[in-house]
Amino acid sequence: MVVWGDMDSFKHVNNVMYFRYMESARVEYFSKIGYTRGEIGDTGKDVGPILAEANCKFIKALEYPDTVEVCTRVSRIGRTSVIMEQAIISPKIGLAATGTAVVVCYDYGKEEKVPVPENIRQAIEHLEGKKF
Repeated sequence: MVVWGDMDSFKHVNNVMYFRYMESARVEYFSKIGYTRGEIGDTGKDVGPILAEANCKFIKALEYPDTVEVCTRVSRIGRTSVIMEQAIISPKIGLAATGTAVVVCYDYGKEEKVPVPENIRQAIEHLEGKKF
């Protein structure tokens, strides 16, 4: 939901909010598959996702009042990273923005990237309905 406080002095939703909408959708996606920061299995490692890169292509300006849907999918799984594609869609104006994010599997204790855990890879493949 677009709220009044999302707007800036130019009377449209501030560009930072587009990134927040996409962030919330990524967090929801990972929560849905059980991929949050914490111990993975019996490894004793403090592993979880960390954002390495994000971009946004602004297509149309959002304004209050409105609602948005953020569509999120994984387009590629690498050895240590997941590439996500996102789209922000408004029922009033249609496609408002598209973006991509590179999310790395990160060992917070060692402060280094690690391979995507097999159970996370399988959960993504199950949710996406395809093999990577």
